[in-house]
Amino acid sequence: MEEKSYKEYLQHITTFIFDVDGVLTNGKVAITTQGELLREMHVKDGYALKTAIKQGFNVCIISGGSNEGVRLRLRDLGITDIYLSVHDKIETMDEYLDVYSIKRENVLYMGDDIPDYYVMQEVGLPTCPQDAVPEVKGISKYISHKKGGEGCVRDVVEQVMKVQGKWEIKIDANIY
Repeated sequence: MEEKSYKEYLQHITTFIFDVDGVLTNGKVAITTQGELLREMHVKDGYALKTAIKQGFNVCIISGGSNEGVRLRLRDLGITDIYLSVHDKIETMDEYLDVYSIKRENVLYMGDDIPDYYVMQEVGLPTCPQDAVPEVKGISKYISHKKGGEGCVRDVVEQVMKVQGKWEIKIDANIY
């Protein structure tokens, strides 16, 4: 049986689920003298997420991390389904999908490391950044040409929205 191209899955995606560290960030943390962990996120990823929400896509964050600054940034983008300090990503994803009656085959999940491995096997379109670990790359139907924290989220969101005719170019200075 011939393997489907990842592009064949894009038309059916209704939901994006993302990990944080290594996907929305580059996976590095700066540590302040007070012990606070600081992360950087790419504004182009933020624009894509905000645009996806405006176009009616479901966006969910599932992360093992627990940084409140991350939660605030994601809420500012309009994301309401943010699950931090998660130990069982499959259980959390299943609860989320049940609440919104979402089918797994309509989910694009982007992860980068072993904690994402098993949950990625449960969705319609598992994807990863260019710098994901080999095990995650091995099960991904699409590997972004962008690294984590450097626009990989924008890459997959924009591709889905363009295929579905929902990526519009408008000048909106208030998007951020």
